[in-house]
Amino acid sequence: MIGGVGMPELIIILVIILIIFGAGKLPEIGAGLGKGIKNFKKATKEATIEDKDEEEPEKIEKK
Repeated sequence: MIGGVGMPELIIILVIILIIFGAGKLPEIGAGLGKGIKNFKKATKEATIEDKDEEEPEKIEKK
């Protein structure tokens, strides 16, 4: 189960997407979705690193 969505629901969603966009567009949609997820992960990782860098001087000043 992924976030409260089980396998039957996932299959129904995929069938609806197939009907709406057609089989020819699915690779493009998948590639775009993959790039979006990759960019999101990269951005959150960079934000986490920047947050850690900003916290360190504060910890040193408080000591």
